[in-house]
Formats: sequence, C-alpha cells, structure tokens
Amino acid sequence: MERSLETQVSQAVDAWLRWLPRWQPATHRGRIAPCRRCIGSPVLSAVGLGSDVPHGVQHGLSTRMKAIVDAAVAEYTSRNLPMLQAELDQQAARNRARTYRPSEGLEPEFDGLPLDPEPVAGAPFLFTISGLAQESDDAVPELPPLSSEAKAALRQEVGLADDYANMIGREVCAVLLHHRLRVQAAVAQHVEPQIEAMLAELTRSLDAPFEPGAERGGEP
Repeated sequence: MERSLETQVSQAVDAWLRWLPRWQPATHRGRIAPCRRCIGSPVLSAVGLGSDVPHGVQHGLSTRMKAIVDAAVAEYTSRNLPMLQAELDQQAARNRARTYRPSEGLEPEFDGLPLDPEPVAGAPFLFTISGLAQESDDAVPELPPLSSEAKAALRQEVGLADDYANMIGREVCAVLLHHRLRVQAAVAQHVEPQIEAMLAELTRSLDAPFEPGAERGGEP
C-alpha cells in the first residue's frame, strides 16, 4: 500500500532526528555562495529552522523533504505528462552512460552540496571533482534536438509539473507544522549546546590570546 504524504514526512523527520545527534559544527572555512535549496526554504520556515541554525542542520531536513516532493512529481509525470517523461527517460539514460557520477547516491546531509571546497587565491587545484564530472559528461553525446512544436509542448508539461510540485510542497509544509515542536526540541538538545560551547571557546581565546608566560606585545 502506498504511504500517505503524512507518513512519508513523519518518517523523514524521524530519520533526520536519528541523524541529528551525530551532527558536529564544521571546522573548515564556510562557503561564500548560499545554498539555493535551503535559503528562504518554506520547508525550513514550517519547522522554525531559521538563519540562526547551522546550514548543515538545515540541509539534511530540506533535502529529505525535497526527495518526497520529487517522488510525488515523478509519479504524477509518469501518469500524466508523456512528453516530459520521455525527455526525462532520455536524460536518465544519458546520465547512466557517464563513467563518473560523484553527485549520485549521497546521503541527504550531503546531497546537493558543492563537490569541491572554495578555491584559495594563489593555490590552484590540480583537479576538481566537478571538473572530472564535467569531462565525463562532455564525453557523452548530447540528446537529439527538439522541434519548435515539441519544445512548446514540453514547456507546457514542465509548467504543469512545476504547479504540481508547488502544491505538494505546500502540503508538505502543512504536515511539517505538526512536527515543529519536536524539531525545535531536538535542535535545543543537540545543536545549541555545541554552538554555545564554540562561542564560549571563542570568547576565552579573545580574552586570553596568549598562553601563560608567553610574550605579550613587547612586554617582558
């Protein structure tokens, strides 16, 4: 029996809650570019995960909700939008022909994140994961071009799919409202203490930047 949307959302939230105790603050440099999946996400707003919550915490939940919406849209497309489905099937076959697919099969906490770290001025990479993936993609023949009529019909079906995705997204947000309290309680238990500890450590290092006995700005 097909699971209801409420069940899917509840199980996804449960999975995120099981993962959350393993979250730790990142120790590397943050990225400059914002995550387009998470910034301004109505899903995150529905459960009260605002900008004060670390992105890694947000991303695992928003990605799980995106997977639910994507699955619903895929089913709707297969039943009602034959031209779009055919185009997606061709694209999927092309993707399978690539020899290197580093962005596939990732855990929700990493899905959709950049494949490479931010570049450092004066220290170029010998190679990048995204560059290798692009080389693999370039080696696969492009899909055959569409006629003007086919493009117009495809755009219409894409619009219908987008409308359906927005509808499912709103329903997901409505269901998430019922999980808001336990999501926020989990953040208070597992995330906020780590952030407070980092801030306390930063305060200590700013108040006492030198080890005892070390020279201080020319003092003996």
